[in-house]
Amino acid sequence: MTTVLKLGGSVVTEKDAPETVDGDALATAAAAVAEADDDLVAVHGGGSFGHHAAAERGVSSSEGTRSATDAVAIHGAMGRLNRAVLDAFHEAGVEALPVRPLSVASRDGDGTLSLPTGSTERMLEGGFTPVLHGDGVVQSGSGVTITSGDDLVVALARGLDVDRVGLCSTVPGVLDTEGDVVDRIERTGGMAAKVETLLTLSAPAHVFGPDDIPEFLSGGSPGTVVDGRG
Repeated sequence: MTTVLKLGGSVVTEKDAPETVDGDALATAAAAVAEADDDLVAVHGGGSFGHHAAAERGVSSSEGTRSATDAVAIHGAMGRLNRAVLDAFHEAGVEALPVRPLSVASRDGDGTLSLPTGSTERMLEGGFTPVLHGDGVVQSGSGVTITSGDDLVVALARGLDVDRVGLCSTVPGVLDTEGDVVDRIERTGGMAAKVETLLTLSAPAHVFGPDDIPEFLSGGSPGTVVDGRG
């Protein structure tokens, strides 16, 4: 069984302090990953590393840069966070290896993300945990734009034989208008684009908070289950 787990940038960093890791939260997440029995692909967001570097240079998912210096600066910031995540995983006993999207992914002119998964598959077959992250990627006609961790999760779920998808953020699930967690979403209209996209996947997706990582990785269904398979 193969699982994709995304750790939101707000989970593993102090989002209001540029390039500051939330060491305790990251160590707790790494310890949970170390206990997972399934083949696992991890993805993490940019948090106070990538978002800060990209904002300083006016680069986003829709606004690109043709400056290699700016692209490398953003990539470097994400590399420093990725190194911190890898270090925490290694400390917990997880055999984690980096997969850097700038070098393997790209976007068509309409923004469609292409993510070859061959190297990720080989890592899984070798007993490793691939770790991807939000990053800059070359987009046709736009230079380098930003692809988010959420984008990568969707691409991985479509490109690999994935059984479960988990998205961990600072909230305990998808919230209704009263602020309560919605247990299950099987169809929707007018909801956040991210949820609409998750409904198109061939595997169920789970949206939950940091405290629920162990339950998700042990096969449970914490937070909100988003399942569009009918």
